[in-house]
Amino acid sequence: LGSDTRLSLAGLTDEQVPVFIDGVPLEFAGFGLGIANVPVNLLERIEIYRGVVPIRLGADALGGAVNLVRPDYVYGTQAEVSYQLGSFDTHRLTLGVRSLLEPIGLYTAANGFLDYAANDYTIDVEVPDELGQLEDAEVRRYHDRYFAAGGGVEIGLVDRSWADRLVVRGYATYFRKDLQHNVVMTVPYGEANYGEVSPGTTVRYDKRFGRGWAVSGVAGYAFRQLRFEDTGECVYDWFGRCVLERPVAGELGRGPSDTRTDQHAGFARINVSWAIRDQHELSLILAPTGYTRTGRNRALSSDAFDPLTAERQLLNFVTGLNYRLNAWRERLQNDLFVKAYVQHLWSEDPLIGGSFQIQRRTSPYFGVGDGVRLAVLDWMTLKASYEWAARLPSPDEVFGDAALIVDNLELEPERSHNLNLSLSIDKSDTRAGGFRLDALGFARFADQLIVLLGNDRTFINQNVFAARSLGVEGGAGWTSPGDYFSVDGNVSWQDFRNTSGDGAFGDFEGDRIPNRPWLFANVTGRVQFSGVVVAADTIAVDWTTRYVHGFFRGWESVGVPSLKQRVPPQLLHSIAASYRVQVRGRIISATVEVQNLTDARAFDFFGVQRPGRAAFGKLAITL
Repeated sequence: LGSDTRLSLAGLTDEQVPVFIDGVPLEFAGFGLGIANVPVNLLERIEIYRGVVPIRLGADALGGAVNLVRPDYVYGTQAEVSYQLGSFDTHRLTLGVRSLLEPIGLYTAANGFLDYAANDYTIDVEVPDELGQLEDAEVRRYHDRYFAAGGGVEIGLVDRSWADRLVVRGYATYFRKDLQHNVVMTVPYGEANYGEVSPGTTVRYDKRFGRGWAVSGVAGYAFRQLRFEDTGECVYDWFGRCVLERPVAGELGRGPSDTRTDQHAGFARINVSWAIRDQHELSLILAPTGYTRTGRNRALSSDAFDPLTAERQLLNFVTGLNYRLNAWRERLQNDLFVKAYVQHLWSEDPLIGGSFQIQRRTSPYFGVGDGVRLAVLDWMTLKASYEWAARLPSPDEVFGDAALIVDNLELEPERSHNLNLSLSIDKSDTRAGGFRLDALGFARFADQLIVLLGNDRTFINQNVFAARSLGVEGGAGWTSPGDYFSVDGNVSWQDFRNTSGDGAFGDFEGDRIPNRPWLFANVTGRVQFSGVVVAADTIAVDWTTRYVHGFFRGWESVGVPSLKQRVPPQLLHSIAASYRVQVRGRIISATVEVQNLTDARAFDFFGVQRPGRAAFGKLAITL
């Protein structure tokens, strides 16, 4: 819990796939910690956009996006609570309540969460014996605790003559994470840690006017204070023992650090649409986002030069115009759009002599695309899209994350030609049950692709001058008559390669982009029965198997093949049993889950070992 999360969608990863909650970027919704930290109880569904991203999101994505959607307003009052506990001293608590007074349209809501985990699972490392020779050992992680907490409050009016919705939300989140080792898990740490505190607010307004006009707007402000502490004076071994005093404090080898980095960010998104007729609609989107950042290293003496005090600013502005055509009784839908992107960077760049020089850069870009959806039959849909897209680097990519990712002020926006073709079949009314089929083929031809690369201590985002990704994804599923049994599976294959013939990455032309799996699959089977104890209950058992093929941690053409660092293939299984019952309007559900059932070795995308077998239990109540 609290580890880095990588989301992969149609060949792209990380910040190339933006994540939203109700159309608001995660960092402006109180969940800047990442998608894995969003309590699932707060969500109703997840919208996944493969290929063209709807213009209403105002995003500069390269080829996909994920929108987490919370439930619509409920009449009356509803409250829910959930608690999960499990292996490695894991605890997760979520609370939520929302209410709508229909006569006056007053909407109020509040939610909160608390997460804690010791993350003290066992890992395989090499430790020196009495003679100083390295030998294999199994040790328990001792410095990997994670704590996070947060909450939000909403108040507003809905279904008024002058507003369909006007809601103001305030929130605050906090997390702290111990740092157990370096990037490639070869050097243990015993004191270094990092964290963040982030309060903020958003306001949303929606209104549909007469004659097909509609306005939707959202604006927000978020403050982030990034914290990083590395002042340890000991050299620790994998057993948590201080084996040597350091001549200079700081376990990461960069000197002592006790940093606070303050970031102020504001964003707005205004969407104006006009339904000219039933078949034609125009939409205009304006989406500016601005950041300012500065910091300080409290471990330095008052008269020492502090590079972290540099002032830095980043302004992103995305505009777009979309024309939608609905024809053949909405069986054919076509979206033709143009976008304009501008990024302005202003930064003080530290010099060796103890001063700053000013860097400025303004990057304007233009994009165009088209997406078409054709309902061939009621149960068969074809989709095709093309976009010449741009993505503007984020503050963490350009300025670093004040912890393990260092800055790169020369980082340039990405450009890409994106093509997608998909077929979806959903036939649920056959005598043999419901059948599902989904297939997608995609191509990405990118210029200045941003890739996160790392050494043994830090990461840095760099531009690969040219890259090409080709791939296919396929999924199929079946549900038995009566919904007693179901099985779903999918497989993804992608060939993502560096195509730069010169420049810094010219020597790696034809190599796969490192640290990215290129073949993975999973399958889930479910057995469920209703009315087992009472009429309104359901009991279910789920089995999931996930496979990730092995891949290189570095450029595959470098080094002797037998000595290259690889992430080995992984085959993981999990099983879960759940019981859900509704009694007098109350819904109670309980789940017991065992992950990594066979205790197989599991790794992240940089080869860091993840937990083995783990068990969790969760209880959720909705009132």
